[in-house]
Amino acid sequence: MVNIHQKYMSRAIQIGRSGLGPTAPNPMVGAVIVHDGQLIGEGYTSAFGGPHAEVNAIDSVADKTLLKRSTLYVTLEPCSHFGKTPPCADLIIEHRIPTVVVGLKDPHKKVAGQGIEKLRRAGVQVITGILEPECREHHKRFLTYHEKKRPYILLKWAETEDGFIAPDPIERHENPEPFWISTPYSRQLVHRWRSEEQAILVGTTTVWDDNPKLDVRLWTGESPLRVILDRNLKIQGDYHVLDGSHPTLILTEVEETSRYLDHLEYRILDFSKEVTPQICSILYEYGILSVLVEGGAQTLQSFGNAGLWDEIRLFTGTSSFKKGLKAPTIPGKSVVSKKNIGSDVLRMYKNDRFG
Repeated sequence: MVNIHQKYMSRAIQIGRSGLGPTAPNPMVGAVIVHDGQLIGEGYTSAFGGPHAEVNAIDSVADKTLLKRSTLYVTLEPCSHFGKTPPCADLIIEHRIPTVVVGLKDPHKKVAGQGIEKLRRAGVQVITGILEPECREHHKRFLTYHEKKRPYILLKWAETEDGFIAPDPIERHENPEPFWISTPYSRQLVHRWRSEEQAILVGTTTVWDDNPKLDVRLWTGESPLRVILDRNLKIQGDYHVLDGSHPTLILTEVEETSRYLDHLEYRILDFSKEVTPQICSILYEYGILSVLVEGGAQTLQSFGNAGLWDEIRLFTGTSSFKKGLKAPTIPGKSVVSKKNIGSDVLRMYKNDRFG
């Protein structure tokens, strides 16, 4: 049976999802305020640099005098430090909100329990751990970044009914246009996913074969940072990823800066060693909470083999290639959900084996 705290924390999680994408690298916190069993205010974290969820929830309350007899529910511990905005704990204390219910303690080194401690020292009753597993799932990108020191990694691809990710090279050479395995509905969904993550990563072969834009033109929102694996800087010419239309990071072993394009960023990888941990370290340095890895097969497989992934989003289309490039085989996955997107089947997996 759901108790009253769980009911309102569930609502806080629900509205917090509205911040997915623009809030990063801040967490997408949700907050609700309840007075005498009535919800009188709610809010979620604004786009990065804007007000936090607690501020927006308090601002939404029409009669501020009710706050001193109300309960604030928040999915993540209120901050206690000055960043781009003042501490939320101070605002709660200022408005004399007597009870704060927290879903999850903040692992960020600048918070890490200090927000809760500050509230309690001011006489606020703080209740913790309400729907904690659900709050952890909600804040999985933020938690992975701060606890594991790497981005949350999503692997995405589409494969045919017979298990191929791309057609035979000879057929592709004869017909250089992209071979769409998934439907337009699935492709639009992928563009929505891109708007929700901070970075998107592909390898050289994917750029050569498909010349992708890696943007969100079929959806709304900001396009993610484009991250391109190009060991020898073989991508040259009129490829979209070189056009400077969106921030782009090239990962290469070429140190000759005269070969770099001025409008792109470059970082060096040691390709004689396993590259996936190096990629994670670089993206962590860039403050990237999440990355969507879209291909190709070798790149996806390298993350799978290293166990450096958190989710797989796999579309299976209705076509068959009979021969071509086999789809990745990723160990340690279990199905979270399965649904139809038009004629496609979308399976979502989680990583059961690695962290």
